[in-house]
Amino acid sequence: MIKELNEREKNILRYIIQQFILTASPVGSRNITKRYELGISPATVRNIMSDLEESGYIDHPHTSAGRIPTDKGYRFYVDSLMDIPRLRNSEKERINKSLDPENIEAGELIRTASVLLSSITKQLACVTYPNIETGIFEKLQIVPINPKRILVAISIKSGLVKTITLELDSEIKPEMVNSIQNLLNERLSGLSLREIHLSHNERFSDIAENEKAVIRLFIDSVDKIVKDMKKPDKVVITGASNVIRQPEFEDPDKFQGVIELIEDKDIIVHILEKSMESVDNRVFISIGSENKSQKLSEYSFISKEYKIGDITGSLGIIGPKRMEYSKTIAIVDYVTKILSEILKNELIKKGELI
Repeated sequence: MIKELNEREKNILRYIIQQFILTASPVGSRNITKRYELGISPATVRNIMSDLEESGYIDHPHTSAGRIPTDKGYRFYVDSLMDIPRLRNSEKERINKSLDPENIEAGELIRTASVLLSSITKQLACVTYPNIETGIFEKLQIVPINPKRILVAISIKSGLVKTITLELDSEIKPEMVNSIQNLLNERLSGLSLREIHLSHNERFSDIAENEKAVIRLFIDSVDKIVKDMKKPDKVVITGASNVIRQPEFEDPDKFQGVIELIEDKDIIVHILEKSMESVDNRVFISIGSENKSQKLSEYSFISKEYKIGDITGSLGIIGPKRMEYSKTIAIVDYVTKILSEILKNELIKKGELI
């Protein structure tokens, strides 16, 4: 049976974690009684700390009389004890100004967002590019330009519209245009572009030979749109110089560990993708041993999904478990909101979103 913490135990745990986040040094009972007006003696605090240690919320390093939080302690703090995440107006203004499209070169928004996140939090920041493959196909229109050329307008459920011109090997009859258009809309509506890419052969195995050439061109055009809108690197990672200044990385082994983490982008992309599957429009928080990858066992990970309709990406912070959770959560949440709005507005300006 899990022991319920009383208010006094909750307060002591909160103070231990707040002090450890602030100083990176184990926290002793005398330190707690001096800093906080608890109305109890150091001996009483020591007894409470012993109970918290026995319950697994704090640990006792061999080289110190003080205590440090465990992953369980951090989790309880994040879920039940920390201050409500809020940003000051000055911090919001800094984010708004830094991400103002008027001040950013075209195509640099994702990198700028990552640099901004790492600069404010002093941690490692990671931002993925929008994943066009998650966009849900709504409908298409085929507009004949001449007998051997057609314009295909593809509408994604989010409101994104992409057009592509297709050159045909042979002339297409006007009566075939509507037939092919209706067939494609009927069989593909509601599917993601990724699903279309993976399953088109089965979905059109029964169609007439004279329609196959146009449908094949359309499928190729979907693939081309996806490739054109995907970046070679799925994720931008910044802030290495910030995170290695943290006291945790004075140990050469831990320093090497963070360098290996930065170099292995697949791990970061994987956890970003997993975090998007796990929560619905909330900030995702994973602490230490909660991370499945061994390379992330000494870190906390905070992320959120940004959206342009059904098209998604994500941004996150990776840093020592001893991080300022409340502020970091508020920053991730706010930057996600602003990034979603800017990307949507930019697509509207380009005429790619309706």
